[in-house]
Amino acid sequence: MKALAAVLAAPGGPLELTEVEVKDPRPDELVVRIAGVGICHTDLGVIDAPAKGQLPIVLGHEGSGVVERVGADVPDLVEGDHVVLSYSYCGTCDNCARALPMHCREFVARNMTGARSDGSSPLVIGERTLLGSWFGQSSWSSHAVTNYRNCVKVGSHLPLHLLGPLGCGIQTGAGVVLNTLQPRPNSSVAIFGVGSVGLSALLAARVVGCDPIIAVDIDDARLKKAASLGATHTINSSKRQPVNTIKELTAGFGTHYSVDCIGLPPVVRDALECLQTPGVCATVGFQSLPNEVVIDQGSVLFGKTLIGVIEGDAVPQEFIPQLLQLYEDGLFVFDELIDLFDFSSINDAISAVHDGTTTKAVLTFGDAPRHGTSVHV
Repeated sequence: MKALAAVLAAPGGPLELTEVEVKDPRPDELVVRIAGVGICHTDLGVIDAPAKGQLPIVLGHEGSGVVERVGADVPDLVEGDHVVLSYSYCGTCDNCARALPMHCREFVARNMTGARSDGSSPLVIGERTLLGSWFGQSSWSSHAVTNYRNCVKVGSHLPLHLLGPLGCGIQTGAGVVLNTLQPRPNSSVAIFGVGSVGLSALLAARVVGCDPIIAVDIDDARLKKAASLGATHTINSSKRQPVNTIKELTAGFGTHYSVDCIGLPPVVRDALECLQTPGVCATVGFQSLPNEVVIDQGSVLFGKTLIGVIEGDAVPQEFIPQLLQLYEDGLFVFDELIDLFDFSSINDAISAVHDGTTTKAVLTFGDAPRHGTSVHV
């Protein structure tokens, strides 16, 4: 079959909308017609600096859509099912067996290269292979081939075109609070960086009753958005020293918890130093490998913890339905983070993400319902 895909052919882009050929799915795979797909900073990192041999590639790893074809060995999914696509994992290694698929021994091979774990790809242009299994889905395309383990079945009554970011960015932000930190009601939390991941963490902190919820960023517009979504205090760290300000807001103690969504060494250190003891800082931000951070071991020795978190410590098949139930109950309003762009405007959407004029860009296809959200074309 044919699909329309956004192909990255050269470092820095732009992406080229190109008709590609989609190979038949393997027995454990499906073809999903994409309804909506988010733009994540992990995608942008590849656009800016693809690895050797990583071009041409179709990116995108926050897809949602309708199952159109099903391999012979796919359990529990049929044509017509609505699904959210998340990260890929093998399902058989020791960590997968321990219900830790986010730490699958094949995570990098299955998610970060653009190929299947055996090096193959389901997409071609003419006789040329095109990397088409980014995070096991490559969903910047009208159709995606994906393994059944990537898929989370969702109700057909839900706004399918909005659900893709639940598979990565929103899952990561919400999961770091609900799965990793698990704060008690009235616990204090500081969130460093309130883009889509940080705001998802903020929404989750509201769900569990954290107070205060302190948002830290260098962008006043983002801080205003954070306040509208439930931050009790905001700090522009380009104008005020965040550690001292956070301690002033917490009777000199610091917060019980903090979340770093940036990954820059000074930000990680501030997120750790703003804690009281004991306290836990979860870092989900990513800059590069290696990324050396200098910390005060004496501070950690007296009861502070720094923990790294991948994919919100979430098992997607369990966690995404939990988030959707919270959404239906009016408690997790992730749709307020989203701006819609027509798929044909993908390069404009990427520019909007770069310049900060959108919190979470989601690309939709022509037949997607609008759900009261403005669409850029």
